[in-house]
Amino acid sequence: MRPLILILVAATAALAQDNPLSAFNKMAYTQMKTWVLASAEKMPESNYAFQPTDSIRTFGHLIGHVGDAQYLFCSAALGEKNPGMAIEKTKTAKADIITSLKEAFAYCDKAYDAMTDVAATEKVSLFGRQLPKFGVLSANVMHMSEHYGNIVTYLRLKNIVPPSSETPVPPAQPKK
Repeated sequence: MRPLILILVAATAALAQDNPLSAFNKMAYTQMKTWVLASAEKMPESNYAFQPTDSIRTFGHLIGHVGDAQYLFCSAALGEKNPGMAIEKTKTAKADIITSLKEAFAYCDKAYDAMTDVAATEKVSLFGRQLPKFGVLSANVMHMSEHYGNIVTYLRLKNIVPPSSETPVPPAQPKK
């Protein structure tokens, strides 16, 4: 419940800006990005191959998948071709995965940094559909949130406290 409260408190500040919708979306993205990256850093290298069952991704693959998704969603919002970095399929070492994740977030930061409420209504193609840029970037946050839930489970199974449960939880601040 605490993370939701922090998001709502931060949203109040976002709503006071000229672009309240895109500012809120960027704030939510920044919070998820912070937690995913902190989780990747907290998990020991030896657990990057951890796979709770044979039918789901390893922890390293899960983090790589989140990185790949940054390129998928944000390239659409930017109107660019997906660079298709294939982090999930090509990286196995913790350091390489984290470096690739940071690069993916830096790429995606461009989309959130450039977004305005007016530009957010422009349509772009994603999964064969025409969607507003705002929807594409919101879908990225939803996708990252979904997988952060998975990441939390992996961390908890290894007796690691996830970043969103640490005390105190600092609210994410979007870059200016």
